[in-house]
Amino acid sequence: MDASVIVVGAGPAGLMLAGELRLAGVDVLVLDRLAERTGESRGIGFTIRTMELFDQRGLLPRFGDIETSAAGHFGGLPLDLTVLGAAHGAARTVPQSRTEAVLESWARELGADIRRGQEVTGLYEDAEGVSVSVAGAEQAVRARYVVGCDGGRSTVRRIAGFDFPGTPATTELYLADVRGVDLEPKMTADPSAGGLVMVAHLPDGITRIIAAERGTPPVGRTGPPEFSEVADVFKRLTETDISAAEPVWVSAFTDAARQVTTYRRGRVLLAGDAAHVHLPAGGQGMNTSIQDSVNLGWKLAAVVRGTAPVALLDTYHEERHPVGRRLLANTRAQSLLILGGEDVAPVREVLTELLDHTEVAHHLAGRVSGLDIRYDVGGGRHPLLGARLPRQALDRGGRRTTSTELLRTGRGLLLDLDDNAKLRRRADGWRDRVDIVTATPLGVPDDSPLTTTAAALIRPDGHVAWAAPGSHHDLPTALERWFGPAR
Repeated sequence: MDASVIVVGAGPAGLMLAGELRLAGVDVLVLDRLAERTGESRGIGFTIRTMELFDQRGLLPRFGDIETSAAGHFGGLPLDLTVLGAAHGAARTVPQSRTEAVLESWARELGADIRRGQEVTGLYEDAEGVSVSVAGAEQAVRARYVVGCDGGRSTVRRIAGFDFPGTPATTELYLADVRGVDLEPKMTADPSAGGLVMVAHLPDGITRIIAAERGTPPVGRTGPPEFSEVADVFKRLTETDISAAEPVWVSAFTDAARQVTTYRRGRVLLAGDAAHVHLPAGGQGMNTSIQDSVNLGWKLAAVVRGTAPVALLDTYHEERHPVGRRLLANTRAQSLLILGGEDVAPVREVLTELLDHTEVAHHLAGRVSGLDIRYDVGGGRHPLLGARLPRQALDRGGRRTTSTELLRTGRGLLLDLDDNAKLRRRADGWRDRVDIVTATPLGVPDDSPLTTTAAALIRPDGHVAWAAPGSHHDLPTALERWFGPAR
């Protein structure tokens, strides 16, 4: 084997997965067809959930000063994210190029082998592994598993024969990053207008423009549009001439929505846009892709190391496919609100009224932020089961720490909040995979589930797999399910 895992694609999903695998001690080879990073930035921010995950791995300081905001939207209708009570806000102005640079640096520091200018042309799976053919190479490279993180036009998905059903594109949208314009940030998606207009300020004096005329059918393009096309559409929609601006990057995208029927076929798995494509409403695409990789990384590492059975990989599909399905549902709904005409005006009016109700606002804010994700980890009545443990200050024998800091190793975590020696002994057989920590929560609100929690088993991705009291399974059963048999 040339590596235990080959990751195809060095975008955010592939680089995050490479880092997660290396954090777990698994050797990984990343292949990307481009000779160097493009510098393009389709995504320009992080959802609250992605902020939590980057904090969990200690990555946030690497991004420098991050501008956060509590303002979100659903189909152009404003959302106040403070209703979620989250520790982080959403990051608004981090270009994807910066995200890729940070993640690549982190993955390389951990020992990931990242090779550019390597275009994958074929896959062959056998009982022992997968052979990957690369253009111009005389010999294939081999690994035990291959993960396609190679985007919406995924070569891995096509060659491996994944089904990719969904709805075709109906509208083309233009995107341009430009310099030399003085425009106020805005988002206009009113049905009475001629289409969608979005303006956002990015670092380094760059302004992002997204524009789409309602009812414009997609064009079968083989390359990016000319900037003049974008300027013409922008002028027709706003009566503002931006043709003299300096284009930094121009692209076009559509509202197509597709998702593979399974995230795994034998030794080949998919993550990110290779598994799901949709209208990038609210920047959810890149963020969901990163979260796919955080869910998959520790599971694939455990299977490769032999500490957990192959069946653990099935939980990747079981947990992330529903997330992707709900993502397509909410972005398709937003697409109708953003790109629809007068026929959707009544829907926008009713939804605007509903958003005045806290429960509705909380529900939609949870959808677009990623904070509503909860996995089925087994029966029980504890309110934290399957959810991600919120950042919690802890006193660990006189030393202050947080639950987030305790997860930076990428290992499992058993939090003993009741100083229960018997409980800790029951987990002894998993100490090579799970950190066992006795601590006291600090500053817990009266309405927090932690006030009545004696112990919690937390997976490397931060989700609670077992809690006491309240779980139907005992601790050893939960440990074996998620971390394999005891040593």
